[in-house]
Amino acid sequence: MILRSSAAKFPVFLYKIFIPIKLPLISAKDNRVVTFFLTIKENKVGQSIFCAFVVIALAGVCYLSTNFLGYKVVALILLLLVSALAMVFDIIPVLISAILSALIWNFFFIPPAFSFHIDNTEDFLMFLMYFVVASVNAVLTFKIRQAEKRARDKEEKEKTIKLYNTLLNSLSHELRTPISTIIGAVDTLKAENIPQNIQQELLDEIDTASVRLNRQVENLLNMSRLETGIIKLNFDWCDMNEIVFSVTHKLKHHQHQIQFTEDDKLPLFKLDRILMEQILDNIIRNAIQYTPEKTTIKIQVSHQQEYCMIQISDNGNGFPESEIGFAFDKFYRLPQSKVGGTGLGLSIAKGFVEAHQGNIQLQNGSEGGAEFTIRIPCETSYLNHLKNE
Repeated sequence: MILRSSAAKFPVFLYKIFIPIKLPLISAKDNRVVTFFLTIKENKVGQSIFCAFVVIALAGVCYLSTNFLGYKVVALILLLLVSALAMVFDIIPVLISAILSALIWNFFFIPPAFSFHIDNTEDFLMFLMYFVVASVNAVLTFKIRQAEKRARDKEEKEKTIKLYNTLLNSLSHELRTPISTIIGAVDTLKAENIPQNIQQELLDEIDTASVRLNRQVENLLNMSRLETGIIKLNFDWCDMNEIVFSVTHKLKHHQHQIQFTEDDKLPLFKLDRILMEQILDNIIRNAIQYTPEKTTIKIQVSHQQEYCMIQISDNGNGFPESEIGFAFDKFYRLPQSKVGGTGLGLSIAKGFVEAHQGNIQLQNGSEGGAEFTIRIPCETSYLNHLKNE
């Protein structure tokens, strides 16, 4: 009889408590779960209300299952809930949930029910232990989270400093060299009685240095776009044969053999043309810079199901197996590699491929040399289909 009357009273008791707490939670912006949690994470009052609500709700479920669980098991369940809340919320709301759960456990579960009086010495000690463990657990978990956050912040700061140092060291050479070349050539051109052939050589040096300087600035801007996530793709129907020819035609002053066989059966791919040109340009330039002269660079483009597949390979020395995993990292350059380059090219290429929802892989070819494989999902269409549209 006592259990039945208690069970009848408890839902009414919960209802009176739930109503003032539940209404403001339901009115969270757009009633979306994500917005709700973001809102309470920024508000300690909201955290406290949410923690209290969760403790009361779980206590209600446990109360209805008291005959199966027993009040000692309920203590473990509530303690587990407090531990879970401590992993997410601030210290004050968690302490409130710890104290509230202890009081609820005492009032509704420890005999005699609906009283804060405890007759049994063992139950009294259990209650004190629960109260202490719940409170200490909340404090320690919060302290651990703070320590982890400080460690993460310190690690991020160290990474940022290292990144800036690497950037400055790289740019001190990569930007200064072409600028010095341009200034020196211009100063020489200002002199009188310079032979025509010398003037042409100086103009060629200015042209080469300007292109190099422009490329480095573009790499920095592209990396900035990738870091801030502001890239917006401009999709259009692209002829990959034309894009490859356009990229290879722009590459000058190298002693490598670039091989590409046009495939007339390729469909048109819906891609961002500018980004695709940048991807190919960066990978091919990387091969030119880090392979011996007269190395052969092969480019293959194919259509597999709904994917555009691009393979760029060379017969150079390849990558050390231990270094392949770092090849796409920002500012990474192979150890003992020759001077030149900022180590951004492959990282930018990877970022632009992933902006297309694709992936890029690097491996050493079976006969030596590096092999880049690009796989991009995209719409395809043949020219006659577009004309019909």
